[in-house]
Amino acid sequence: MKNIFLILITLVALQSCKNAKSEAADSSAVENSKRPNIIYIMADDHAAQAISAYGHPIGKLAPTPNIDRLAKNGAIFKNNFCTNSICGPSRAVVLTGKHSHINGFRMNGERFDGSQQTLPKLLKKAGYNTAIIGKWHLHGYPEGFDYWNILNDQGNYYNPQFIKIQDTIHFNKKHIDSTAHWTANLPDTTTVKGYATDLITDYAIDYIDKKKNSDQPFFIMMHHKAPHRNWMPALRHLNKYDSVQFPLPETYFTNHENSTASKEQLQTIYRDMYEGHDLKMTKKKGSPELAWNPWKTDFERMTPEQRAAWDKAYQPKNDAFHDANLTGKALAEWKGQRYLQEYLSTIASVDEGVGKILDYLEANGLAENTIVVYTSDQGFYLGEKGWFDKRFMYEESLKMPLLIQYPEKIKSGTVVEGLTQNLDFAETFLDFANVDIPEDMQGKSFVGLLDGSESDEDFRDAVYYHYYDYPAFHMVKKMYGIRTKRYKLIHVYDDIDEWELYDLQTDPQELTNLINDENYDEIETKLRKRLVELQQQYNVTEKEFEKAPKQKVDKAYKQFDRLRGHTGSRKHHH
Repeated sequence: MKNIFLILITLVALQSCKNAKSEAADSSAVENSKRPNIIYIMADDHAAQAISAYGHPIGKLAPTPNIDRLAKNGAIFKNNFCTNSICGPSRAVVLTGKHSHINGFRMNGERFDGSQQTLPKLLKKAGYNTAIIGKWHLHGYPEGFDYWNILNDQGNYYNPQFIKIQDTIHFNKKHIDSTAHWTANLPDTTTVKGYATDLITDYAIDYIDKKKNSDQPFFIMMHHKAPHRNWMPALRHLNKYDSVQFPLPETYFTNHENSTASKEQLQTIYRDMYEGHDLKMTKKKGSPELAWNPWKTDFERMTPEQRAAWDKAYQPKNDAFHDANLTGKALAEWKGQRYLQEYLSTIASVDEGVGKILDYLEANGLAENTIVVYTSDQGFYLGEKGWFDKRFMYEESLKMPLLIQYPEKIKSGTVVEGLTQNLDFAETFLDFANVDIPEDMQGKSFVGLLDGSESDEDFRDAVYYHYYDYPAFHMVKKMYGIRTKRYKLIHVYDDIDEWELYDLQTDPQELTNLINDENYDEIETKLRKRLVELQQQYNVTEKEFEKAPKQKVDKAYKQFDRLRGHTGSRKHHH
């Protein structure tokens, strides 16, 4: 009898335990169903000037109607900045919510420590299904994701290689030989026929389609290669802007007064672009053979059919160029025009992809409870100061486009003027997902700017920037500084030691360095003080101001001259 009684008690206890468990499961399912899905779309090198919602003359001539939908349905950020304007480091900042010197990834070529705390890991722990599709570019493989399908290294536009893994738990780390290139021995490296932007979009939609009915919310990082150099448009867009005359910036020809760093860079369109690889120019009339093209894989990987369609689209315009026989200023302007046509045609398929995602969400009833973000890993020059690329602390490369829709929480047509950074992305997504924000993250959630509970003025008074990658591509010096709403103070260091000060209100193009103007002495003093305070706040130590050995710098100039097809260094030829 006693035993039966014990059995009954045990059964009752088990049942109540089971009920409690199912109630807990139910409540977590309820909690999860309320949590928003997050689709984070990041292009590579997409300038705000090339998004029509930002109202720039170039964007108006090459509209991006689908990316603009996000501004219309949600919010557009007018003062969003990166902390370090270069691909890999920007990605590391987004993943960690920490500056480069804290997350350990200061420049391309370093190794990202994937074992550290990251946004996907925190969301996964909170019940999200996490995925990354497209460009990873952090050396090593992604951690904290339930699913990943990434481009091999930088990726190629045509017939790219993807590396896919369904379940990272079963991945054997012994596959990686640390001395080899990190992708060498990974499973499932496949060359996929097609165009990278379209493939990444389709893979993302497939993933969302599989997860849409789950009781788990999803977080997907959808990282495009486009519009990264060498700007290869989809076949359907090869002649898209041939008849459009884009305005070259007023500063296209400038002599970079009072800025040695600007004089000594190697990213001037009409001097440093590779004629074949970048500008798709040919050696002579009637021939499809490309002019200077040191990196052959981008074109050689095309199928004969793709290449034939490509050559057919380019031959007439390249032949017309040879007939024109341009030199000097006219040639420099032609190159700027060709660059803009290539760059903007490459963006066309990115915009179409954003449209496909938004249409899919609307058709499947997912739009209301899904946060859709569109951004880039940094800004980009579209001929301002004569340049392409990024790296500098000037506005064009410091500013990042940022557009977000979340119908449930963000009013349509919201405009955010506050000083935000990619340092804030992780904190903001965690805030929206109702997940605790770790105290060691260095940014702050800008949910308050989106719902109106925090004013633009109160959010932040200055952003800190630090670029380390010298000597490296384009030979842009190391620099750090701060930008307030109106002013910018930059310290350029390494083989030079110069300060630059700009008043963005009177000089938005940043052509007049005011560092020796006594009228700005008081402002300079305040900015220097604030700079030191921010460096202390972000734990910047002396290590961050180390210089490169002179021998390494000289060697790099020679190496990049060779790549450019020149002999003899051009460092002092400006």
